Amino acid sequence: MDTYGYGGRRLSKTASVHTNDKRKPITSLIITGIVDKFFTLSERIVKLQGAAGEKINRTITITASEKYTFKIIDSRAKIGKDIRYELKEVKKSGGENYLLYVENLKKHAGRYYDVISLITNKKSLPEILIRVQGDITDIGAKSHKRN
Repeated sequence: MDTYGYGGRRLSKTASVHTNDKRKPITSLIITGIVDKFFTLSERIVKLQGAAGEKINRTITITASEKYTFKIIDSRAKIGKDIRYELKEVKKSGGENYLLYVENLKKHAGRYYDVISLITNKKSLPEILIRVQGDITDIGAKSHKRN
């Protein structure tokens, strides 16, 4: 079962067990538990919104849990055409923090979507996916930034 994105939440899964017991050939099992949280994102989606020609950027924080420390060893954007990004490690007691700065490069009005993959040194958490949404309006059109 893939638990990515369920950190800190309760998850239940039902499984059917087939047996040779003639009185009860199929038994249902319900497995329930809390999924451990490996990291916290200050924002789940990086939203770059504003007018073409404006400087549009966001910085999010990735915080490793103290129980499951990891290092980010590489990063890459799926498309990378409309964004520039930079990752900085920030030391803190008991673990690591990372700051991910993402900047819009799109010069004309339009929307785009991208995903930044942060590759870790943890087998149980090989990558962290950061979604990026760009919504660029015409120059002179009112920006509709939402925080």
